[in-house]
Amino acid sequence: MANRKPVTFGNKTGAGYDQMAAALAATDNRYKAGLIVKGTVLAVRGGEVLVDIGYKAEGSVPASEFKDVAEVKVGDQYDVLLVNMERDDGMVELSKARADEKLRWESLLNKYAEGCVLNGIVRSRVRGGLIVDVDGVEAFLPGSQVDVNPVHDVDPFIGQTLEFKLIKISHERRNLILSRRELLEDRMADQKRDLLASIQIGQHRTGRVKNITDFGAFVDLNGLDGLLHITDLSWGRVKHPSEMVKVGQELEVVILDVDLTRERVSLGLKQIQPNPWEGVETRYPVGSRLRGKVVNLVPYGAFVEIEPGIEGLVHVSEFSWTKRVARASDVLNVGDEVDVVVLSINSEEQKIALGIRQTEANPWDTVQDRYPVGSRVKGKVRNFTSYGAFLEIEDGIDGMIHVSDMSWTRKINHPSEMIQKGQEVEAVVLEVDPANQRISLGLKQASDDPWHTIAARYAIGQLVKGKVSKIASFGAFVELEDGVDGLVHISQISNDRVEKVKDALKVGQEVEARIVRIDREERRIGLSIKAVDMDAGQIEELSRELSQVELKPGENLVGLAAAFDDAFAQSEEWRPGVKSEDKSEPPKAE
Repeated sequence: MANRKPVTFGNKTGAGYDQMAAALAATDNRYKAGLIVKGTVLAVRGGEVLVDIGYKAEGSVPASEFKDVAEVKVGDQYDVLLVNMERDDGMVELSKARADEKLRWESLLNKYAEGCVLNGIVRSRVRGGLIVDVDGVEAFLPGSQVDVNPVHDVDPFIGQTLEFKLIKISHERRNLILSRRELLEDRMADQKRDLLASIQIGQHRTGRVKNITDFGAFVDLNGLDGLLHITDLSWGRVKHPSEMVKVGQELEVVILDVDLTRERVSLGLKQIQPNPWEGVETRYPVGSRLRGKVVNLVPYGAFVEIEPGIEGLVHVSEFSWTKRVARASDVLNVGDEVDVVVLSINSEEQKIALGIRQTEANPWDTVQDRYPVGSRVKGKVRNFTSYGAFLEIEDGIDGMIHVSDMSWTRKINHPSEMIQKGQEVEAVVLEVDPANQRISLGLKQASDDPWHTIAARYAIGQLVKGKVSKIASFGAFVELEDGVDGLVHISQISNDRVEKVKDALKVGQEVEARIVRIDREERRIGLSIKAVDMDAGQIEELSRELSQVELKPGENLVGLAAAFDDAFAQSEEWRPGVKSEDKSEPPKAE
């Protein structure tokens, strides 16, 4: 057929010619660029295969379009695409590859439609997704459509034959867009509907942990997610769900609640096991002694597990009979094993109150035997309050010394005026109150009251020496001996008028004065510096007139007595040793 001569007609007019022209035109209509025709191999020559397509000229197909050109034989038939009807060399340009591609595409369109499910082989990874081979046609699978959950590594999918949903056909580009995610979601929705139709409260189901949050875990029940709340993980205390379950773990759970409208299912894990709180009062009666492990510490106490799923609270007030515990963590650590006593049980609220101090004898029950009233004790000053000091007389047992029981002769405003923290002192037990865990101590009672011997040591008119210990607006206090103070009224400092005491006297200054008044009941001594120069007769007269002050109104000496009385009234310093009426205020340590 090579070098075929074109057909010629001698007579170009008449009916015969017209018929032949019509036949030729019909033949030419079958050979247009873009059409697929059958071709027979004439020869393999160099880099091309010559093909007879029944046209006036032969066609040429690039040898590279055949899988193995060595296997191509003369007479073999192939579908070829007409690319160019007349090349420069007079031959027809053909393409077997483009014919195969077009035939495959047309076959695929006849076989599949948008929305259908098809199989494909994942061939390679490209930017934004994967290339999938569907019956020889390349399709695109976007990365977001690989799975229902984000996929960070797509390499494991390469080479797999998977099912996909055909979501778009691009005729212009001869391209398919696939989605595996939509297919899975559709099937999960079907599974969810089937599961919701069959699921019932109380059923036991098997699922796999899908996700963990602070409040619980989501479990996949083969197409339907159920929430396993943290409170339904265990009968015991759970700080975080990750303590009980892991992602991917298979669990047997019980259906607690089903909301068909919202498609929500509540699951329980602890309900698989018997409730340990049933019969707890029988197993652990009030007063029973147990051993448990500290599983949690909070500022107000410690939770102790006495069996799996059963925890009791030891409040900080139940840690010690004698020591004040501010925080549970000051005494215990998580994991410690401790002995406890059951104080109370509320099975409905699943609460057990426990005590640690009840495992030991209460030292306050026998404190009266160890420290009877009147006995002497020694101890270190532990801390101060505004009204007294606490003395530790044994480990955990403190006694309180009120400021009124610190000195026979002075009014103490703060305990630091007499003692210091850490100082070891001796005191006398004044009162014991085991019910309120209080012991009252006296510091001054450990020594003799100097006022018992005042009459023997001091007399009206006696000349004494001392140091100024304190200055007030109405006068100055002078320390004589043994802590006994006398008051020099401002009017008795000097024969000259004194406007301000501090202008005439200084703290620590040594002075000489005469005793002009002694009040044993009120524990007061009145002094006069300007009376130092009086003779015996003047002193006797002064003493006599002061003793009869109420009977001689209007006289000068009466005015002196009244001045002392006013000064006494202005300062409680002048009433040492008198106890405060109320010592019941709670301790406020400094």
